[in-house]
Amino acid sequence: MLVLIAFHKPYGVLSQFTGDGSPNRALAEFGFPKNVYAIGRLDADSEGLLLLSDEPRWNERLLHPRHAHEREYWAQVEKIPTPESIEKLIKGLVIQGHQTLPCRAWLLEPQPQIPPRVPPIRFRKSVPDCWIGLELVEGKNRQVRRMTAAIGHPTLRLLRVRIGKFWLGDLPAGQWRALSPADIRLVDSAGD
Repeated sequence: MLVLIAFHKPYGVLSQFTGDGSPNRALAEFGFPKNVYAIGRLDADSEGLLLLSDEPRWNERLLHPRHAHEREYWAQVEKIPTPESIEKLIKGLVIQGHQTLPCRAWLLEPQPQIPPRVPPIRFRKSVPDCWIGLELVEGKNRQVRRMTAAIGHPTLRLLRVRIGKFWLGDLPAGQWRALSPADIRLVDSAGD
């Protein structure tokens, strides 16, 4: 039987069931059903929507760029990006020798009210920060962080808030829920 689970991965949690020798926690601590595994990954210092399943087909379906499966991220960045900086993200950048695909990018207006992170992000009184949205159809290692750094706006905090048309919503950090058939259809909708 197909199981698809939405998990709000907190900061400091690995996208794997076993530890790696670091202080980061592993997925085994969160009481998931047997035989599920993470689809894709979020780095330990990233937060938000992580899907888990017992069905291998989800990896290829959701992660391969040819399916143009959207993933939306909200990045809290240093300084306020100019329209020209946002345009660079939209057109794509060369990062570590790889040309990123064009994406959607925008300043989030109004700025979202996200509960504070534990531990808190670094605060610099003289450097403002803001939240931007990015919608990608590819997911290279640390891609959002590398993209924002390349335009001079390092990421302070990163949340994945949507996969396909399924939103993380108000699922609390550290909590998970099995998705309904209607939720699964939202996850599986790619660019339609």
